[in-house]
Amino acid sequence: MENSTKKTKNNFLRECLSWLIYLVVLGGIYLTIAHFFTMATVDGHSMDPNLYNGEKMLVLKQADIKRNSVIIFDAHGEDPNATAKDYYVKRVIGLPGDTVSYKDGKLYVNNKVADQSFISKKELNVGTRYFDTNNQIKNWSISSLSRTKWVYNQNSKVVPKGEYFVLGDNRSVSNDSRYWGFVKKSKVLGVAKLFPWSGTAKHRHNVNDLAK
Repeated sequence: MENSTKKTKNNFLRECLSWLIYLVVLGGIYLTIAHFFTMATVDGHSMDPNLYNGEKMLVLKQADIKRNSVIIFDAHGEDPNATAKDYYVKRVIGLPGDTVSYKDGKLYVNNKVADQSFISKKELNVGTRYFDTNNQIKNWSISSLSRTKWVYNQNSKVVPKGEYFVLGDNRSVSNDSRYWGFVKKSKVLGVAKLFPWSGTAKHRHNVNDLAK
């Protein structure tokens, strides 16, 4: 009887240990995945038509941020009107050290016309401008915006180290760097990617493949 009791206890301990190992491995896999990936949902129309309202995205937390990367970031403390837990999705136009400007229907990065084929000509020619306090459409540069529009980042001439200049693809409605300034790298959750079944091939390309 005593041997039988010990055997039962040993079997119980082995089963508990096997479950513990399983849970530890499962927890490790979850933490690894959570370190590199998360999911997000588009809220709003500032990235139309490449990202639509309600669309699901995969967010790569450790991906390198490049020019034309689509990023998700915590807007609280960047946009003065953003509240806690407000996350924005925008496209990176200017990297640290870049100059950015808009003149006569063309966007310039480092004094070269930027390829903006991922948005419509209307959004580039009209939507990329901004309205001043007198509701007049204006051209702009980082220098002019920093003098007249921004609460933070005043007197900037280039994108600062560790920060990014971002715009929404749907420029006519996008609340972005033109209005409140740069995004700190520390605020970036990650780089957005569309799933193979999301949107159209063109829209997937415009979100997933243009970073350089």
